[in-house]
Amino acid sequence: MIGTIRKHSKWLWWFIIAAIIVTFVFWGVNPSRMGGGGSVGDLGKIYGRAVTQQEYVEARNIFYIFYWLHYGEWPNRAQNFTDKDLQRETYIRLLLDRKAAALGVHIGDDVVVEAAKDMLRSAGRNGKPVEVDTFIKQVLTPEGLTAADFERFVREDITIQQLVQSLGLSGGLITPQEAATFYQREHQELSAQAVFFSASNYLSQVAVTPAAVAQFYTNYLAAYRLPDRVSVSCVAFEVSNFLAQSKAEWARTNFDEYVEATFSQYGMSQFPEAKTPEEAKAKIREILIHNRATADARQQANDFANTLFPIEPVKAENLATVARQKDMTVLTTEPFDATYGPREFSAPAEFIKDAFALNADYPLAGPITGPDAVYIIALVKQVPSEIPPLDQIRGRVALDFQEREAALLAQRAGTNFVAALNVRMAAGKTFATASVAAGYSPEALPPFSLSTPELPALGDRVELNLLKRAAFTTPAGRISGFVETDAGGFVVFVQSQLPLDQAAMNAEMPQFTTQLRRGRQNEAFNLWLQAESNRELSNIPMLRQQAADSGSAR
Repeated sequence: MIGTIRKHSKWLWWFIIAAIIVTFVFWGVNPSRMGGGGSVGDLGKIYGRAVTQQEYVEARNIFYIFYWLHYGEWPNRAQNFTDKDLQRETYIRLLLDRKAAALGVHIGDDVVVEAAKDMLRSAGRNGKPVEVDTFIKQVLTPEGLTAADFERFVREDITIQQLVQSLGLSGGLITPQEAATFYQREHQELSAQAVFFSASNYLSQVAVTPAAVAQFYTNYLAAYRLPDRVSVSCVAFEVSNFLAQSKAEWARTNFDEYVEATFSQYGMSQFPEAKTPEEAKAKIREILIHNRATADARQQANDFANTLFPIEPVKAENLATVARQKDMTVLTTEPFDATYGPREFSAPAEFIKDAFALNADYPLAGPITGPDAVYIIALVKQVPSEIPPLDQIRGRVALDFQEREAALLAQRAGTNFVAALNVRMAAGKTFATASVAAGYSPEALPPFSLSTPELPALGDRVELNLLKRAAFTTPAGRISGFVETDAGGFVVFVQSQLPLDQAAMNAEMPQFTTQLRRGRQNEAFNLWLQAESNRELSNIPMLRQQAADSGSAR
């Protein structure tokens, strides 16, 4: 088979823009550190048949290739991936393989060849393609993987797509009439007015006294506890610095042809914000350029790490030493907590998690890939949880007290307004007239539907979803009642439902129907996978032990 691929394609393409990641969706796994991953002893049964050591190893190897293609590293070198994660992923793949065999799913060699060419694109640099033999020798062989493992991976990936289509078929059985009903529900616009009650309008009415502030501080002491914090130093390899190089590298390939092939495979469905095919293709180009730039940034970060981590003794100061050697800037963050991360930049979740895992024995971590940069970090200091005394945060506490009291005043005013409004409207007054008579000016809202992504007219007064929930549960011609928010609240009056734009509906229905069917199909498949896994994998010895360990830890 690999020989056939060699005949059909001069090189293997490793760059992936999108793929079905069934097991990650089900198990909720994030990339991480593990060792080994081999299995001994009783491997359990799936569908009544024992799992052999060879089957387990082959499934594990397939997952290794899957992981490398999607994350650019092997799972045994990832920061947040454990042996337990690997075991679960391996068994999911074994289950899917057994189900495919039972259903008679067979993937022909020609399909595997074409899929290998379509899924994997040029990993070359400076316009030089990666030969298949080089890919096997330099990528697979050092990890103990073979050409046969790669062939099995490609075949299984196609098999999973076939399973999604067949086992999720029930979810995709949506008639045009049903799709039209869903479209109308999502796009039916309302004409509405609202009156907002903002705490900021009542701040001047709050008396802020030392005694009141002290009492508020005592009552809400836990709210002022500072969590455990950590400060780190880091070297950042900014993706933006590699965009020009990425564009140049793509320019030396058949970039436009690959963009067209990708668009042909996924169409408009993967880019709901795109209004035309050209916009979708532009997004594909942007993603490909950004992803290659990220890979280049990570390669440079890897080179930095290969210099840093072997230094003995291992200590945080080594980061600055290597940075000076390579003429790079080291940034030191202020202490930050695990919820919000550093204030100096927007750090990915893995950065924050790895920062809090640092200690004196393991003061270094990385490379950590984020959407904008790749980071290598070192521990500066750990700051334990504490509650600052009132004198240190009096200004903040006073402001919190004032804002809370103002919000309560706003909510009280809103509740009283609704009571008066109901009386006046029952007497025949319009919403606008009754509102003005009560001393408030109603605001006409732009038309909106359940699918409206944003409503700038709201500002930061209320979350759009909260407004939608209130409006779309209120009959036309009625008021919603007072809806509380953290900073006050609002009342919405639904005037009417607006006519649908039939021309827009006719134009958008094909894409909407396709997206609806695909979403329902994936949902149906994942529900099947969850039920099947819970039944078939619950008695696997190593997975049962994982569940027991997790239960005892809680």
